[in-house]
Amino acid sequence: MSAVDKNGPVANQSNDRREEVESGKEAVAAAYSKLMEAKEHFRHAAEAAGMDWKHDAEAQLAKGKSKATELCDHANGYLHDKPLVTLGIAFAAGFLVAQLTSRK
Repeated sequence: MSAVDKNGPVANQSNDRREEVESGKEAVAAAYSKLMEAKEHFRHAAEAAGMDWKHDAEAQLAKGKSKATELCDHANGYLHDKPLVTLGIAFAAGFLVAQLTSRK
């Protein structure tokens, strides 16, 4: 056998492997392209159906932020009006959490 005959099957396997890898890359690229296309179709369908989720999420966030600010202001007012009661509540809550989380 000559050197060409020895490398023949190896070279064919290498070429087959390269073709397989290239084919796989093309398949992945095509699948990704179709996925992005489907995403755009879904987004357009959702917008057409009136499901503007981003707007709804922003509205909920603003509502939650407003409520949190209101509660913080109320808590700060209570803290300044009744500091000893606030300290007692904090102590009781801490004691309760410590009792619940301690292992006996």
